[in-house]
Amino acid sequence: MLYFIRKMKRKKKIIIPLKILKIENDGLHLLIKVKINNKAAKLIVDTGASRSVLDKTRIKAFVKEKNFKKHHALSTGLGTSDMESHIVEIKKLQMGEWKFKNIHWVLLDLSHVNNSYSRIGLKKIDGVLGGDILMACNAIINYRKKEMIFKLN
Repeated sequence: MLYFIRKMKRKKKIIIPLKILKIENDGLHLLIKVKINNKAAKLIVDTGASRSVLDKTRIKAFVKEKNFKKHHALSTGLGTSDMESHIVEIKKLQMGEWKFKNIHWVLLDLSHVNNSYSRIGLKKIDGVLGGDILMACNAIINYRKKEMIFKLN
């Protein structure tokens, strides 16, 4: 579950800047800068991902604990076959003015994604912002303005 650290001051929406990454001549990815446990992180926004995912090889920059809980289901997607995954609790996530605490994310090996990014001259990512958080925040993506809007209920 997502929990807000503080209540927003009657703001009805929060605007988060997006960076559009061109993937050769074949498409694009959306990048969002966030803070995970007060440390800067880069996430790809993936509306097709059911869960938000962090790279298990890069998680050490954000979480001190090494005892991650094994996720009992195999994960698929992100250009991979089934793979073992783990669950990690993120104590604090900040996206723009929104702050969340105690979010459970899936840990997967995203080295194949980062290797692909390196080959085309892009910087490594720390994870993927998926549908679980996008839906909870009522996210709207505006490609023309290069922004993501979170609407409060």
